[in-house]
Amino acid sequence: MHPFSYFRARNLPDVHAALRQEGTRVLAGGTTLYDLMKLDIEKPERVVDISHLVPEPVRIENDVLIVDSLMKMSEAADSRILSLHAPAVREALLMAASQQLRNMASLGGNILQRTRCSYFRHSAYPCNKKVPGSGCAALEGLNRNHALFGGSESCIAVYPGDFAVALMAFDARIEVVGNGGARQVLLSDVHREPGDAPHLETNLQPDELIKSVHIPLSESARASTYLKIRDRESYAFAVVSAAVGVELEGNLVKDVRIALGGVATRPWRAIMAEQSLIGRSLDGDTALAAGRTAFAGAATTAHNAFKTELGARVVADALVAAKTRV
Repeated sequence: MHPFSYFRARNLPDVHAALRQEGTRVLAGGTTLYDLMKLDIEKPERVVDISHLVPEPVRIENDVLIVDSLMKMSEAADSRILSLHAPAVREALLMAASQQLRNMASLGGNILQRTRCSYFRHSAYPCNKKVPGSGCAALEGLNRNHALFGGSESCIAVYPGDFAVALMAFDARIEVVGNGGARQVLLSDVHREPGDAPHLETNLQPDELIKSVHIPLSESARASTYLKIRDRESYAFAVVSAAVGVELEGNLVKDVRIALGGVATRPWRAIMAEQSLIGRSLDGDTALAAGRTAFAGAATTAHNAFKTELGARVVADALVAAKTRV
């Protein structure tokens, strides 16, 4: 056991003061931090507990839906405002983990959760995320659940979350606060691709904390859905998932959003697939063609090539389902 100090924050200034000290980790729901400490991966010198700080309610300001990062996943999923204006985001929350975990996990912590790659979580194997320069056992190992997009020779670990994938589809921003003040960052700019430094997972500063999530209101977010394929019906990470939203003008696609989960090293936006649908009618054939465009250029490994066709069909089914919500 590695000794650490524990501090229960009374307010955000307490948190910022604690984060000035190197080696400090934030405890919200603890559904990731506890696991990684028990596995000897996270070894914080100090833990600052923010779990009892009270989140603000879900609200709309200036055509932006704002969700507090301290809110539990289950609380956010129960929000009628979120259900009306961004059903894909709500569905992503409901399909994540188990009810018990959703009752504990915070939204901010969920966005920043670390990979579930088994080579990362077990000490017997080389892993560049744990020990930079040690190698990546997944490249030649069991890599069924590893990335098709955004990987490198140093790492092909998949980003495991659902919530951030749905946020990615709708140009969400996160507000972060730190000792330098507050700033907003596009969700697409939060997570890093591994490159040659997979141990650096986000572009946030060490003293920054996610305060809230900002989702612009749009017709495509309102007519949206989240489709997740997994190895069992519940309490499982995505093999492939898609967050999709559609806006039509007559019978033609005016705007469409497609983000992919379970297949990339970070939440992944399928821009070329979106562009392929603009100005076209949306039916089973065009939806499947867009799905296949979304998976064009996938870097498959020995065990995950099946995801390309499965993923294309997931995108197609999600597009057809989203159309019914227009």
